[in-house]
Amino acid sequence: MAPFDIVAVLGKLAGYLVYLVIGVGFGMALEMSGFGDSRKLSAQFYFKDMTVLKVMFTAIVVAMVLIFAFSSVGLLDFSRLYVNPTYLWPGIIGGLIMGVGFIVGGFCPGTSLVAAATWKIDGLFFVVGVAFGTFVFGESLPNFTGFFNSSYMGRFIIPDLLGIGAGLTVLLVVLMALTMFYWAELGELFFGQKMAWKEIPKHPTNARKVMASAALVFAGLFVLFSGQPTPGQKWNWIKDKEEPRLTAREVYIHPGELVEVMNDPMLYCTILDIRSESDFNLFHLENARRIDFNDVYDRLFVKGLSEVPSNTVIVLVSNGETDATRAYKLLKAQGVMNLYILSGGINQWLSFFPPDAASVVPASTQPAASGQVKDESLGYIFKIALGASHKSSNPGDIKSLEQRGVTFDRKVKIQKKKVLSGGCG
Repeated sequence: MAPFDIVAVLGKLAGYLVYLVIGVGFGMALEMSGFGDSRKLSAQFYFKDMTVLKVMFTAIVVAMVLIFAFSSVGLLDFSRLYVNPTYLWPGIIGGLIMGVGFIVGGFCPGTSLVAAATWKIDGLFFVVGVAFGTFVFGESLPNFTGFFNSSYMGRFIIPDLLGIGAGLTVLLVVLMALTMFYWAELGELFFGQKMAWKEIPKHPTNARKVMASAALVFAGLFVLFSGQPTPGQKWNWIKDKEEPRLTAREVYIHPGELVEVMNDPMLYCTILDIRSESDFNLFHLENARRIDFNDVYDRLFVKGLSEVPSNTVIVLVSNGETDATRAYKLLKAQGVMNLYILSGGINQWLSFFPPDAASVVPASTQPAASGQVKDESLGYIFKIALGASHKSSNPGDIKSLEQRGVTFDRKVKIQKKKVLSGGCG
């Protein structure tokens, strides 16, 4: 499933050659569009020539439609596409600075390189200015690091802002773009060609543009009505690869290993407890967070798990393994990394780290030594609610297991998500 890591597939030499061809092609497209001419670029701010808006926004809209169309049919995993993290106020200030620079200099950084490549003097001066500005910014950054890293919002996209689905967002952006194109062309005739308003044709006259616009609208409608894949559908796409790992129990970690992870100063340990509130209150692991099963379908909840530090280990816990395994599949399908399941659940944990007999006893249906049950019922009877107040919620070390000769394989391996990025500088 796309996106593909070209370097991993083709090797470094071939992969970098592909990147070079794409870069050269992008530069050629900019030059052929006239973006190497500062007069053409600056003309958009006077509404005389709106080529920049029409070309760049067309590229953005077409890419958006294709990305979500391919995502809706299972050909692309949108979660693996890099989206610049949002730093709201620094982004606003940076956008204003770049906008003023664009107006004054007539270029953005990317188009200035195109102009410099064709030995345009103003483009060469602009590139030198960009290099100098970058140097000054790097040297002065320590003076405003706090502001530079402020108002962090992570991977924040329009559906998150509006609280609507991706399909509706795509269609609305398409309609907004077509409206902008319509008024941009009227502006070119009015301000650029100095035509009287009453002489300007108010209806589209270019058949190819009308057909292209209709194609975009139909594509937007397709994305809207086909919808984005559910977590269950995403799991079916990766099932052949991931199911064998579950069968081989590669992601089920022993209670002893979880104790080590919980007390490892080099790791962040996030424990998600998928049990009823009553069972959670009776006993839960230290710093565990209780969640409802429906939370794994919540876009913002999953977004939060996807943006944790790269050295975070996420462990799913239920009384047994059934609910935790179901949640694992849905979260894994949504791109959550470093995800594991507590082997045997809380029932097995308590068999290895039991509270004192005055607080808890095994239920009558609980096998004496295994600490496991066939379903998700709690296999112990608590005389009082312990929560995480008892030492058994985090033994601190595994000495008690070592003394009993208990051994286990360690399975936690920190992985980093590979995302493919790109864009215009």
